[in-house]
Amino acid sequence: MTKDRLYLYDTTLRDGQQTQGVQFSTSDKQQIAAALDRLGVDYIEGGWPGANPTDSAFFEAAPSTRATLTAFGMTKRAGRSAENDDVLAAVLNAGTPAVCLVGKSNLFHVTEALGITAEENLENIRASIAHLVAQGREALFDAEHFFDGYLVDPGYARACLEAAQEAGARWMVLCDTNGGTMPGQIGRIVSDLIAAGLDGARLGIHTHNDTEQAVAGSLAAVEAGARQVQGTLNGLGERCGNANLTALIPTLKLKAPYADTLDIGVSDDALEGLTRVSRMLDDILNRVPMKQSAYVGSSAFAHKAGLHASAILKNPATYEHVDPARVGNSRIIPMSNQAGQSNLRKRLAEAGLEVEAGDPALARILDRVKDREAEGYSYDTAQASFELLARDELGRMPDLFEVKRYRVSVERRKNKYDRMVSLSEAVVVVKVDGEKKLSVSESMDETGSDRGPVNALSKALAKDLGRYQDAIDDMRLVDFKVRITQGGTEAVTRVIIDSEDGQGKRWSTVGVSPNIVDASFEALLDAVRWKIIRDEVPS
Repeated sequence: MTKDRLYLYDTTLRDGQQTQGVQFSTSDKQQIAAALDRLGVDYIEGGWPGANPTDSAFFEAAPSTRATLTAFGMTKRAGRSAENDDVLAAVLNAGTPAVCLVGKSNLFHVTEALGITAEENLENIRASIAHLVAQGREALFDAEHFFDGYLVDPGYARACLEAAQEAGARWMVLCDTNGGTMPGQIGRIVSDLIAAGLDGARLGIHTHNDTEQAVAGSLAAVEAGARQVQGTLNGLGERCGNANLTALIPTLKLKAPYADTLDIGVSDDALEGLTRVSRMLDDILNRVPMKQSAYVGSSAFAHKAGLHASAILKNPATYEHVDPARVGNSRIIPMSNQAGQSNLRKRLAEAGLEVEAGDPALARILDRVKDREAEGYSYDTAQASFELLARDELGRMPDLFEVKRYRVSVERRKNKYDRMVSLSEAVVVVKVDGEKKLSVSESMDETGSDRGPVNALSKALAKDLGRYQDAIDDMRLVDFKVRITQGGTEAVTRVIIDSEDGQGKRWSTVGVSPNIVDASFEALLDAVRWKIIRDEVPS
């Protein structure tokens, strides 16, 4: 059966950069563009040339991509020709093979925001698209506020698309700019447009997530006949974000009816890199990945309840809608006081620790987990700490090194600019293979800023571990979470630390103490020990 081609258009570098708190550097954009190209999207929208220095610099050093690199701009302004509009010229001068121009398709915005007549706006669209085509560019018309405009004046909204289509636009993109259109409405409107004579093979969909339905709205448009779908990695975008490509891509690739009728340019191998691409973007933004993200979140295939875990042991399809490996993710059986022995054995097996059913150690591990959680520990997310606990109870915890003592100090002093600044320093003494090693580290980064006592401790602990040093040289702390589990004078602090190595492997560890430094060091110590065991010690 011949499948319709569905084209993926990524706007992370342009619309995604409108996310509050997000500002890409030129090198960030180049790294993201390379990852998108490997993933297999068809279009990469790099930004708006001339709008800011970063976007201009990106196009000046445009990467070589299989995907069609696209510049974004706006239709010409009223009162001047397309050939003499300097804003339009700046977009064309970026030299990209495709250009996407945003224009009004809502009569209210035409008269109120632009202050021009309905016909002047149609002429702006026609002339701008025709000018792109005459320059040999693939032209896209971004119909801003299309659905809101269609609901008020369908004839005019449709006329804007027809003007672009007649002028030679390859794509007319329907934008739910305010993100409030219901998926059912989107599907009906797209069907009506195609029935009225617009070419579905030239229609695209661009949705925003203000009602948490951007992906659903995009899929509704695709089902109705649109053949380009736009979105961003991890759903970045203004306000509540855009349609999330990390959810759209696997849905289109793996789910009926899309997988049966549509072809997208993402290979099976590329799809297996989706989770890594998602986490790479969060690393660039210095954000903690959303654990509950569909397909790519660390909790997307986590099975905590004992009933669920028992069924997963028999057949993963009982509680998983796809194989997590298809999207580069992995199954997790968290440990908690709700766990049963089947849950426990599954989790141990995934850690390479095979234990026979009925082994007395299983009951001891469960009891210890429950006791520790009563003290404030949580092993739901701290899988690495749980594995170390289990190894200890099973007698499979190797004797790696011993921490003899550690100390942390925080000093306030004046810098060369006569400003008071903090400086954290840590001293850690360990015994490795009978030899004591003393390490001292400061938490000052390359900018002269203090990164805090936990950073200093982490650096000191990982500075010299003798024969284990190679195993930990590529690990780094990527997230640090603190929670007070009891109030008042008997407060207990729980620290969860996320670590990552050079291969992108992440693991979490937990520490608990009335003293936040002690809790942090316990979690750091577990992180280092787990990494050494995983890299060097056979199960």
